[in-house]
Formats: sequence, C-alpha cells, structure tokens
Amino acid sequence: MAEDYEIDKNRVPKHVAIIMDGNGRWAKLRGEERRNGHIAGADTVKEIIEAAALIGVKYLTLYTFSSENWNRPEAEVAALMDLLFDSLKEEVLFKNDICFRIIGDLSKLPDKLQQRLNQCVCDTAHGKKLTLVLALSYSSHWEITEATRQIARLVQEGKMVPEEITTDTISQYLATNFMPNPDLLIRTGGELRLSNYLLWQCAYSELYFCDTYWPDFRKEELYKAIADFQQRERRYGMTSEQISKKPKIR
Repeated sequence: MAEDYEIDKNRVPKHVAIIMDGNGRWAKLRGEERRNGHIAGADTVKEIIEAAALIGVKYLTLYTFSSENWNRPEAEVAALMDLLFDSLKEEVLFKNDICFRIIGDLSKLPDKLQQRLNQCVCDTAHGKKLTLVLALSYSSHWEITEATRQIARLVQEGKMVPEEITTDTISQYLATNFMPNPDLLIRTGGELRLSNYLLWQCAYSELYFCDTYWPDFRKEELYKAIADFQQRERRYGMTSEQISKKPKIR
C-alpha cells in the first residue's frame, strides 16, 4: 500500500509518465512467446491505472507503441494491435472516473483500432479523476517535426513572425499541449535511456529507472517510485537556498 512508503499525499506528482519496458524479456525468461509478455503487461497497465488514480496522480502517460516499433516483425506488430484493441475496456475507465486521450501518429494504426480509440476518447471525455494518455505510434522526433511544420505554415501565411516564436509557442503545438509536463518519468526493465519519449517535456522531469520488467511492476513498485520522487529537490536551475525561500504551493 501507499502508506508503506510514507507517501505525502500533498506532494504526489501531478503527471507521471512511464516507459513500459521488458515484456519480451519477461516472456523469454519463462520460455514463452513474446505475445504472452505483452498480455501480462496489459494486466499490469490496469493495476497501475487504478493505483495512480487512487493516490491522486492527475495525468498518467504510458509509452505504448513507438514510431520505431513499426520496424518490429510484422507478426508481432499485428499481435500488438489486436491486443491493444481487445484490452481497451471502458468499464475500467468509467469505474475510476478516467478521461482517456491518445498522442501519436494515429494515421498509421489499423482503421478499426483508430475507430475504437476515438470512440473511447469521446465516451470518457468527462472523466475527472485521472487523465490516461497512451502514446501510440509516437516519438518525440515525430512530435517536434509536426509542431515545426504547423508553426512554419503560420509564418508562411503571415499569421506569425519568427521573432514571436518562444518555447511556449512550441509547447502549444506539441501533441501534449493539453497537459502539464511530467513531474516523474519511470522506466522499467533496466535500460537507462529515454528512447525518443517526451524529450521536450521531460527537460526537468525527475527520472526513475528500475530493473523490474513491466509485467512484474505492481502498484507497490509505483508507490516506491513516488516515494523516491518525494525525497528529491527540484531546483529548475536555481540553488537550494533560492528554492527554500519560494512559497510552498499546495
């Protein structure tokens, strides 16, 4: 339980992003097909959604399928698409008062999956407890390129001049413009890299890496990561003394 890790309910990260890594290696260790690892990973997703909502996380962004994942074997990609379609259970979202969103190049997804995803977005639009965001066919390179194209069109049409472009302008045209940047980014599976995930948004996120493969990442692991996050001092380029003088925002 969350209490076991002495979590301060007033300092829970508003936005947690997760790179769900290790499904394939989890299955390999057990002599099973990679698909079984993805199935087990889908069960973990349900538990982490409920655990995050319970503790007060407001945004949970899961790296579900990257732009680079299209390079995997065709059979594995097809199995992942089918699994994603089958695992979209709206009752889990409704039960936890969750708003469902998607970021990524959805045009590459199968038509029936696009329809299913869009329907889920519409049906859960009024969820208020937690916003669950799936990054699908997503990469930061894709996202920043798309934002640059949109801004370039505005300049070309005379609706903006280059001198008006700020970091806020770029953020406004990113796929994530509806939510705050992640406070905490978690990566499971033992790898120590961001893999083209929310690179702009994670400039000042706290990073947490663990060796646990995603199918074994239970709610206790999530609470452990949040407890670790609460022990850190977020300075944003300032000194500790400057931070200590700033008024506490609850």
